[in-house]
Amino acid sequence: MDEPRAVVIGSGIGGLTAAVALHRRGWRVTVLERAASLEPVGAGIALAPNAQRALDTIGMGDEIRELAAWQGEGGMRVPGGRWLARTDSAAAARRFGGPLVLLHRAVLVERLVARLPEGAVRTGTAARLLDPGTADGAPAVVGTDAGTIEADLVVGADGIDSAVRGVLFPDHPGPAYAGFTTWRIVVPAPGRPFAPHETWGRGAIWGTQPLGDGRVYAYGAAAAPARGHAPDGEKAELLRRFGDWHDPIPSVIAAADPGQVLRNDVRHLIDPLPAFHRGRTVLVGDGAHAMAPSLGQGGNQAVEDAIVLAHRLPPGGDLGAGTAAYTADRLPRTSAVVRRSARTARLMRLTSPPAVAARNALMSAASRLGPALVLRAFDGIADWQPPRHTYAAPREAEPAPTDAEQ
Repeated sequence: MDEPRAVVIGSGIGGLTAAVALHRRGWRVTVLERAASLEPVGAGIALAPNAQRALDTIGMGDEIRELAAWQGEGGMRVPGGRWLARTDSAAAARRFGGPLVLLHRAVLVERLVARLPEGAVRTGTAARLLDPGTADGAPAVVGTDAGTIEADLVVGADGIDSAVRGVLFPDHPGPAYAGFTTWRIVVPAPGRPFAPHETWGRGAIWGTQPLGDGRVYAYGAAAAPARGHAPDGEKAELLRRFGDWHDPIPSVIAAADPGQVLRNDVRHLIDPLPAFHRGRTVLVGDGAHAMAPSLGQGGNQAVEDAIVLAHRLPPGGDLGAGTAAYTADRLPRTSAVVRRSARTARLMRLTSPPAVAARNALMSAASRLGPALVLRAFDGIADWQPPRHTYAAPREAEPAPTDAEQ
């Protein structure tokens, strides 16, 4: 019997992880990417233990952990430099079963692509969903400039402005502005050592984290009107907003290439979708559940999506039941993470001095009471466990799934 065909629209972290997991499961996978090349944005990605365990199921967890920087001792500060809270990475690893690790998105993308057959990723190929198909009948149809492709499964991994989502759920309002914008940079590490930190000010935060390859990933966020831009450049905007904050923030900003400062308004799907599937088409990642970056879970949840999707869709199985089970697994969980991320973002956007003082006092008090209280914010998120089945071995070497695993 021919391998069933899956078409993945979009080559971000969620799309590529889904492609690898489905390939390991026994699907013939094609990834269609509009861009001319796979050049991820110049930013890091923090992989929490939940995403690392998901990658373990496709044999990539140890590889990524070896390439990444493990989060060291650091914490939260105020713009003047005073520590509000100290992180205890050992306590976090004990509580959640592993450390937080950080690496450049390009590294993760490169390693995912290496797990796919040659030619599986087609760049410079704009794709549009013409027909989502029916689970027990007609195939899904994807249109490209070179013609149409019929597929047993289409995975919409085309980001926050997902055109696939628009076809599946045309009446959904789509992403809403979360009230703040972000900047991201990757620069050489400062000359002097520094402790990883996230610094909370009035309506703004800054984070500086080592990548482990001699570079630093830094990010800023601030309450601001939507669709804003700095007439003299975003590096100048960063200096205005954060240039008088504690070291090493000014030197990190100074090291940034003005042309490589990424600015993006934060939007989220605060109104959840009715489902993550229709017919033979499913959504993963930001197209399904875009969230504020406050908990660092956007990419992590996309990786979870991919692994659960492959688990629920064995080749030759009941596709309708599998896609419905995927929605049942993922929709409640990701909706909860979207809401929790939004609540944390509201704390960041506080601007009134009394409210900021109260927030900071609460953070400081929680830290003094011990790491367990601080880490509770990630309970139910970072401790997630993937499905028991592992697809790391070649397909012909895998044991047949039990009834409980199907």
